[in-house]
Amino acid sequence: MKARKKLYERVGKDDYGLKKGGRNQIFPKSLLYIKNNVYLCDSNQNLQNMTKRILLSIFAMIALTTAAAQDTVSGFRFGYLSYEAALKSMADYQQVQQKMDALRQQFQAETLRVEDEFNLKYEEFLDGQRDFPKTILQKRQTELQELMERNIRFKEESKQELEQTEKLLLAPLKIRLIEQLGTIARERGYAFIVDTDQKAMPYINPSMGEDINQIVKDALK
Repeated sequence: MKARKKLYERVGKDDYGLKKGGRNQIFPKSLLYIKNNVYLCDSNQNLQNMTKRILLSIFAMIALTTAAAQDTVSGFRFGYLSYEAALKSMADYQQVQQKMDALRQQFQAETLRVEDEFNLKYEEFLDGQRDFPKTILQKRQTELQELMERNIRFKEESKQELEQTEKLLLAPLKIRLIEQLGTIARERGYAFIVDTDQKAMPYINPSMGEDINQIVKDALK
């Protein structure tokens, strides 16, 4: 009898919340209730069937996930181009370079002028240094030192101004190029576009990547 009573478990209202006819229901242990709402089957056959169903479900999920991943890879496409070549192909780029060349020539001319000025003063100093009184000699040395420092500072400032001016002039062109690349990517269904100038990808699979150099150049005309 004791062994037989172990085959049953009494489930009260506090555990499951069910009553029938004012009396608690009696459930066989083959439908043993766990408080976390999980039912376990103590039959070996039923346990094996449940295990099989779980494994089949797992295998089915793996198969579906693999198939979805393969479909994604097969449909994955991107474009690649030389960003620098595309930028230089724009008509406005040539105008920017003409303005930059004119500005460089102005700075070069001024650099040559101040260098000639320094060389002339330095030659005068060499010619008269033996005859100059000490006070004049020190004054000429100070003038040469200051002139040389001004020339060095002028060259540095000229370089910075050239770089800033070029960035300012190229900014609208770069914005237009980026917008055009976005349009082409959306129209052709690309995930992204690679800039080959960076040399970050030594190999590109032609079945997945498309060379859009000419496409971009034609669109920018």
